[in-house]
Amino acid sequence: MEKLKILLAKGRIYESVYSLLNDVGITLYLPDRQYFPITNQDDLAFQVVKPQITSALLAQNKADVGFSGKDWVYENGVQNDVEEIMDLGFDPVRIVAAIPETVDYDSLLKKPLTIATEYQALSSKWIADKKIDGKIFRTWGTSEGFVQDTPDALAQVLIDNTSTGSSLKANRLKIVDTLMESSTRMYASKEALKDPAKKQKIMELKMLFETVLAARSRVMLEMNVSEEKFDGLIKGIPSMKSPTVSPLFGGNGYAVKIAVKKSEVPTLLPQLHALGATDIVEYGLRKVLM
Repeated sequence: MEKLKILLAKGRIYESVYSLLNDVGITLYLPDRQYFPITNQDDLAFQVVKPQITSALLAQNKADVGFSGKDWVYENGVQNDVEEIMDLGFDPVRIVAAIPETVDYDSLLKKPLTIATEYQALSSKWIADKKIDGKIFRTWGTSEGFVQDTPDALAQVLIDNTSTGSSLKANRLKIVDTLMESSTRMYASKEALKDPAKKQKIMELKMLFETVLAARSRVMLEMNVSEEKFDGLIKGIPSMKSPTVSPLFGGNGYAVKIAVKKSEVPTLLPQLHALGATDIVEYGLRKVLM
C-alpha cells in the first residue's frame, strides 16, 4: 500500500497530536524550517500545515488524514466533504459572540454592526440567522482590541474562540451568544476511506489513539487484603471489568489489582483502606484496550 498521508496542524494542535503519536509509539522529528517530519513508520508520511487549511486539503483529497478543530471544518464549509473519525478532546473551545460589558445586547442588534473575526463563514451565518444589518471586519490573531464601547471603535461585536473566557473578561467583553463548540478531531478524506487498505490503517490508528486516551484518564491500583476482609473489599471497589486477584505467598490473603479513573482516586484510597486494603500502590498506564 502507498503511504498514508497525514496532515499535522501547526501550533497547539501539533503539540497535542505529537504527544499522542509519541505515546502510541509513532515518533516524529521535524528539522528547523521544514514541513515534513521524519517518522519511524515506513507506511506513514506527515506534513505540517496551517490549522485553518487542514480540512480544506482533506476535502480536496490532497491528503488522507488530518487533525483539525471542528470550528475550521465548518468555517471552510467542508463538513460534508470529510469524515470525522474521532474527537480527541484536545483544546476544547467555544466560538462565541462578545460585546462590551457596558452595551445592551438587544439594543445593539437593532443597529448596523461591524463584526471583528477570523471566522468569516461562521460570522456570515450568524448575521443571517440573527437577521441583523452586519458586515465583517476580517482580523488575524488577537481581536479583542477592535471591539470597544466608543464611537470610533472599529467593530461592535467580536466573534472568536475562547476556552475560559478570561481574555474576554480582561478586555471588558461579555459573551452574548455561542455559535458552536469545538475541539481537535481526527478527520479522513472520503477518498481514502474508499481504499480498503487505507481505511484499515486509519481505523488501526483510531484504535491506538483510543488505547492511549483511555490510559491517560486511568491508573492501576494494587493492594493486599487479608482473607477475612477480602469479600468486603471486592464488593466495595469499582473496576473496568472485574479486579485481578491472586493469592499471596503463604496463604495469608490476596493481592488485588484494579484499573480506575484518576478522578476517583482521592475518594477511593480512603475507602479501600477502610475496607482493609494494605500496601496500596498506584501507577500509571500506557495503553488501555477496552
